[in-house]
Amino acid sequence: MSEEKKGFFGRLVAGLTKTRDNFVAGIDGVFNGFSKIDDDFYEEIEEILITGDIGVRTTDTILEHLKERVKKEHIKEPAECKQILIDEIKEQMKLGETAYEFEEKTSVVLVIGVNGVGKTTSIGKLAANLKNSGKRVILAAADTFRAAAGEQLTEWANRAGVEIIGGQEGQDPGAVLYDAVAAAKSRKADILLCDTAGRLHNKKNLMEELKKLDRILTKEFPDAYRETLVVLDGTTGQNALAQAKEFSEVAPITGIILTKLDGTAKGGIAVAIQSELGIPVKYVGVGEHVEDLQKFDADAFVDALFGEGVAP
Repeated sequence: MSEEKKGFFGRLVAGLTKTRDNFVAGIDGVFNGFSKIDDDFYEEIEEILITGDIGVRTTDTILEHLKERVKKEHIKEPAECKQILIDEIKEQMKLGETAYEFEEKTSVVLVIGVNGVGKTTSIGKLAANLKNSGKRVILAAADTFRAAAGEQLTEWANRAGVEIIGGQEGQDPGAVLYDAVAAAKSRKADILLCDTAGRLHNKKNLMEELKKLDRILTKEFPDAYRETLVVLDGTTGQNALAQAKEFSEVAPITGIILTKLDGTAKGGIAVAIQSELGIPVKYVGVGEHVEDLQKFDADAFVDALFGEGVAP
């Protein structure tokens, strides 16, 4: 594990402390407190998974698979079920081979999310990460609805050393994207990262705006690979899941950026979002610095959630 990865894993482990304290203490209590595997044992696990924000549907799937393996492998000891449970949760969160395909192509990444979830900051960090990996990145500041969004993004663009187009409050988002596409094409950018207004409370407006941006991209940049990421606040638990659902009704979401995992007791929501919606968590954020947003690693996340592989 590289130093950067190790450092991030350490911050993830620390960030998930509250989740782990609630969640793992309960799980361990079940594994150590039951002398046999019976309905009561499964019920206890079910309750802990659901209260840990893993979500009802996900919990059902995990339990179903756990029961199958117990039966198939003739497992008698409750304690032996812990590793199976960990493996099952990892399985629910696997990303698949093509999760980061957009990084290898000329692509447009639209980023949406309601105010206050860390959207602009996440875009800034993502831009910096992509630039550091050798990509030519242009930012489009098409969230012209929120005062100061453009200024904030400009600050991040300067910090990341990437170009930014737009950023004036009240500008037409479509015009910003149009100019940004022209700039991306003429400067041979690898990735055009576009901030958009996240007005979920007014879904009709949001839908119209996203449709308009889609039309511009289809017409002006038809060959670009398309990625649409939703930024969600990890501290909001089931509310983040509800937001993801709503956004998936107005746009073809391809991935999630889950922020503020440092200090949340609701880290289990990462499992639920991926399993319930079939939308992978692609990036997680655990702090304020550029390196605090990293690609999601299912194994590292679940190990951090359970405190596995962590020095005592």
